[in-house]
Amino acid sequence: MSPAPPAPAAPEPLCVVGIGADGWDGLPAASQQALRTAEVLIGGPRQLALLPEECAGERVPWPAPLRPAVPGLLAAHAGRRVCVLASGDPMFYGIGRTLTEVLAEEPAAAPGEPRLRILPHPSSVSYACARLGWPLEDTEVITLVGRPTENLARALYDGHRLLVLSAGAGTPAEVAALLRAHGFGPTRMRVLEQLGGDRERTAEGTADGWDAPPADPLNVIALDCRRAPGTPPLSTVPGLPDTAYAHDGQLTKRHVRAATLAALAPAPGELLWDIGGGSGSIAIEWLRAHRSCRAVSVERDAVRAERIGRNAASLGVPALRIVHGPAPAALEGLPTPDAVFIGGGLTAPGLLAACWEALPAGGRIVANTVTLESEALLADHYRQYGGELVRLAVAHAVPVGGFTGWRQAMPVTQWSAVKPQAASPSPSSLPQETEQP
Repeated sequence: MSPAPPAPAAPEPLCVVGIGADGWDGLPAASQQALRTAEVLIGGPRQLALLPEECAGERVPWPAPLRPAVPGLLAAHAGRRVCVLASGDPMFYGIGRTLTEVLAEEPAAAPGEPRLRILPHPSSVSYACARLGWPLEDTEVITLVGRPTENLARALYDGHRLLVLSAGAGTPAEVAALLRAHGFGPTRMRVLEQLGGDRERTAEGTADGWDAPPADPLNVIALDCRRAPGTPPLSTVPGLPDTAYAHDGQLTKRHVRAATLAALAPAPGELLWDIGGGSGSIAIEWLRAHRSCRAVSVERDAVRAERIGRNAASLGVPALRIVHGPAPAALEGLPTPDAVFIGGGLTAPGLLAACWEALPAGGRIVANTVTLESEALLADHYRQYGGELVRLAVAHAVPVGGFTGWRQAMPVTQWSAVKPQAASPSPSSLPQETEQP
């Protein structure tokens, strides 16, 4: 009886090597050995140019756009020893995350076999904190690589330290302009270029007076945020001043907004449907709660929908998705929400039923109204589904002749509930309300 043929060797894991501006000489021995023995070397042109001739593998530059090309590129070189080059730490805003996600979608060659071997290099952030003397754990990092500059706005607080990962040579000037536009012109800016390399240099100034020429494309911007006198502070918690929003009166006012966000209870990574967006304030402050939060604002009025986009960009959350159209028809095809807020058109036929059905078990729904008709509707749903029914009343002190008195705002009735694990009947449809609350 002939012996069984030996089992084929498991394919080697894809190797990802981090490299810095110091190039080949800055790599540890393990990284150099991986690159020497690779049959295929994949990376950006700048990174590939840092390798010496002794790295004899086939050199393949990343195509653009990168993400859609990754599966096909890896498949084209299957069975070969492949090394991917990354800037600094591959798992810090780098290609390591993309490769991890792509490989997770493919079947494993063998159970328990590692898919990636990652050999990191110090990141530009580690170098920057070392140069600045900033504790890494106390420094917030914002990346503008492939992202809108407006993302920076949500992190602007007096005395806050920020490191900004630049998209290119022109990013420092764009950051300075945004700081001036948001009342942070006195902010100290330092642009650290080619960190760790022979051409490392630093340019320094303030946003108000920034006139430095375009930086080296490989740069990090350090910001000591300073608010100009007269610039109103914006809180990290819900309840921004009403003046932070452009609106036509369709705005959930500050104190009610804070109570509404508390009931919605945003958590990292969760998705909100904000129905009847108005000025977008609920969705915007949901997104400001954590950078991984997601939101869709549904607004039937085109002018308001466009205004929501401007408010979102101004307050640092340009990723807010805006859907123009009437609910519930506009909800078709939206991803499953973790929470739903209904601030307008509450009694539109089928709206409450659609929202309740869309929520998974444990999902939250919050609805606000100021009309008696909608209040009766919320009271009915409170009886059917439980939760909380509250009335929020706010009064402001105003001059009364030579004295001061209270001016009462319209009270807001709010129903909030958590969808139980067991299936519940859907709310019934009711006639269309003639006016939006």
